[in-house]
Amino acid sequence: MGAVSEALPLQERVPVKNNVKRASDLVILFLLIAQLYCRLSSLHSHGTESDREVEEDDVVRCSRRSSFRSHAMLRRIGTSHPYMYDDLPAVDMFVTTADPKLEPPTLTVNTVLSLLAVEYPAHKLACYVSDDACSAITYYALVEAAEFARSWVPFCKKHKIRVRAPFMYFAGEPDAAHSPSSDFRRDWQLMKNKYEELVRRIHEESRAPLESLKGEGAHLSKFERGNHPSIVKVIWENSDGLPDGVPHLIYVSREKRPKHPHHYKAGAMNVLVNYSPNIFF
Repeated sequence: MGAVSEALPLQERVPVKNNVKRASDLVILFLLIAQLYCRLSSLHSHGTESDREVEEDDVVRCSRRSSFRSHAMLRRIGTSHPYMYDDLPAVDMFVTTADPKLEPPTLTVNTVLSLLAVEYPAHKLACYVSDDACSAITYYALVEAAEFARSWVPFCKKHKIRVRAPFMYFAGEPDAAHSPSSDFRRDWQLMKNKYEELVRRIHEESRAPLESLKGEGAHLSKFERGNHPSIVKVIWENSDGLPDGVPHLIYVSREKRPKHPHHYKAGAMNVLVNYSPNIFF
């Protein structure tokens, strides 16, 4: 592995030629000179007036935009770059939800699934879901989503899927770039069927009585929304450390007590920062 000083840059600044911008800059310069000339002429005609106020709106402000754009050197990311996967930082992704009625579990699930499928080494990623409602239904939906992710994440990476939220991706027909491939069509239909089954199970469980929940979901159903201890559950762990696997998924419901201010989602984010070992801004 080469030294840091020998590493090739991952992006470069490319000058941008913009004739329209140059023309607009010349027009603005002409207007500024004309305004200055008018002010000087007015001073000469009327003399100095100590009580004269110049409105700030009369001053023309010209914000100079950058004439460069950043170009990512994508080919240098990977095994050819001296940093490679092992040198990329660990990243923790935070998702917050506060009410399963206002924020349906399927919405939270789609957010989580899109994050689990991002283009980044899976063993370097962890997704923390903060459930401020301590909802057994939300927890159940995340457990089901973790199982679905074992198929969804490889599918996205295999076929280079860009829209990784399933409800958006399956809202239309298969991508025209992949359609001629019978292998892709088969995988697409299989994943769509699995997603529809996932949504069906979540909806059915949402309508069922809380008492019917089993396992960890039944344990959560015993807590009151505003009065419960801290709850941290690892739903999925990438225990094999596979870069192409499914990232870690952790469920968090912070402690809440009736007489203690919790500061809503801002307080939830503060708690996530405390739980997270890999803060990345």
